[in-house]
Amino acid sequence: MNLILASTSPYRKEQLERLNISFGCHSPNVDEEQFKGQIMDPSKLASTLARLKAESILERFPNDFIIGGDQVLNIKGKILGKPLTQQKAIEQLSLLSGQTHELITSTCYLSKDQLIERTVIAKMKMRPLSLAQITSYIELEQPLKCCGSYMLENKGIALFEEIDCPDYTAIIGLPLMSTAQILMENGFNVF
Repeated sequence: MNLILASTSPYRKEQLERLNISFGCHSPNVDEEQFKGQIMDPSKLASTLARLKAESILERFPNDFIIGGDQVLNIKGKILGKPLTQQKAIEQLSLLSGQTHELITSTCYLSKDQLIERTVIAKMKMRPLSLAQITSYIELEQPLKCCGSYMLENKGIALFEEIDCPDYTAIIGLPLMSTAQILMENGFNVF
């Protein structure tokens, strides 16, 4: 049984590489936008998208073990995703400035014999930021394909005052503590 990451995210790929397990990456065939308008609960949206991504890969590779993941950001009931444009990133970071939000990371571990889902919620307090700081940060890191318009693995950590999360690796996109455990339970050697 091979391991497949149902993602083209370089961040998730880098994280899974830390476990030193051979795996492949395939792009899931899921239209995320259609679900973003239908599912209003942020945790449910993240878990649904993670499962659908894993299922789309399992259809192509039915004998393999698939990991699918998704992240959504919840601020006061409003769901934020990837900004994709500089203007949208400015709007997102302006909204988050000085506020606490939830970054929800859902992961689906799927094979023909089992379905395991995990969701990690990080409570994150961003420091108050000026428009000049926001613009400078966006120009520096170009976080346009990152949920919430920030990248904690780089300079984005400086945007925050406080982070409360049971597995900090989930913030980057893949909760490695639970991933390692689930992989070991399914016969993959991480040591």
